[in-house]
Amino acid sequence: MGVRVSPPTPVLFFIYYAYMKFPRPSIKVFNNGLTVLVVPWAQSPSVKVSILVRAGTAYEDKKTNGISHFLEHMCFKGTQKRPRPIDISSAFDVLGASYNAFTGRDLTGYWGKVSVNHFDDILDLLSDMYLNPSFSPTELEKERGVIIEEINMYEDDPRAKVSQVLEKTMYGDQHAGWDVAGEKHIIKKITKNDFVSYRSKHYHANKTLVVVSGGISYERALKKVSHYFSNIFHSSSRASYAPIVNKQTKPLCTTINKKLDQTHFVAGIKAFPVASPKRRILSMLSGVLGGGLSSRLFQRIREEMGAAYYIGSSPTLYKTHGYFEIYGGINHQKIQPVLEAIMEECTKIARDGVTDEELSRVKEHAIGTFLLSLETPSDMGSFYSSQVILGEKMKTPQRIIDEIKKVSSSSIKRLARELFVEKRTSLAIIGPHKNSEAFLRLIRFH
Repeated sequence: MGVRVSPPTPVLFFIYYAYMKFPRPSIKVFNNGLTVLVVPWAQSPSVKVSILVRAGTAYEDKKTNGISHFLEHMCFKGTQKRPRPIDISSAFDVLGASYNAFTGRDLTGYWGKVSVNHFDDILDLLSDMYLNPSFSPTELEKERGVIIEEINMYEDDPRAKVSQVLEKTMYGDQHAGWDVAGEKHIIKKITKNDFVSYRSKHYHANKTLVVVSGGISYERALKKVSHYFSNIFHSSSRASYAPIVNKQTKPLCTTINKKLDQTHFVAGIKAFPVASPKRRILSMLSGVLGGGLSSRLFQRIREEMGAAYYIGSSPTLYKTHGYFEIYGGINHQKIQPVLEAIMEECTKIARDGVTDEELSRVKEHAIGTFLLSLETPSDMGSFYSSQVILGEKMKTPQRIIDEIKKVSSSSIKRLARELFVEKRTSLAIIGPHKNSEAFLRLIRFH
């Protein structure tokens, strides 16, 4: 864990508020249902184009778990206009582009960032990939092997694997508990017809958001997006996700016995979806408990006990569900006292709340890091688009800051009492341990 940057001082905040002018976003929904979000930033020499689609693990079924991620890869493997993978990658490179793609539980995204004079070129390239993947049988088989090796990579990374184990422990055999990359035996069976069927359900206009942020005017952005997406598939279908079923009535624990140099763990406490009005309260609670080097867990587990290098907490919130996670890499012999200490610190907040000094500190830190996350046009595009694609009411940066400021000590205490109960809590552990029952007994809030 690297050292975190200290938040700006109050003087710097004054400068931010006095002089920082955030760009004003504009949204257009075309007649076919395609949504375009433009965040113009006149002084920017660059422009970022993102294509986001409501397609991810939440929209899959068990037989094709992992197809969203597999499809994301296949969009880079050839189109009719650019039939080979090298035709796509070299097209990005000749533009001097930064580019990538990602798949999550709620959405899949493709993006490229270039100088303003290459705006048409990057839009042409990304739209071609998104609208016209060829699914070459040869490339499909090659990429199947790549996906399986990616899954193997995560299997060998205990920090990534333990998070997967936690979600499966918490949610079981439903989309919130499935791996985004899928399982190897499923990946081996996915066919071209599966891709075509999945795309027809999800990759269409009314589930797609095109985001343009940077040195491009609203009018030009709309004109060009309309041109390059003129043949996007239109469907009245709004394929939805299955609701999450919560049957947990007691604490749960899964232990993976593996020889490692340290024990990795994640404790997950079921919370609420990303649109909850309690979201900022949870962020402040996390900040006090495990959000930085001055947090309670860092001070106790690392500084006092010397039991960990990395220790922390964070909210993990999705459209359909969410949880609060506490994680760390712990000395094998100290895992039991560490878990006991974590339970104690959670209990203290639920019983006594947080101090004014702690709350002031985490608010300053949250606002500072939030402002620093909005320094570029690309950042601003991501900020607004994440709200739009998840169906949230779009909020300005100032609105977010105001919500953070309004969080009170009493609201944190109430939320801690609501969350810190055994029947909401699950634990995943990877290390040289065999007995899950011994760890289950440690999940106690007093």
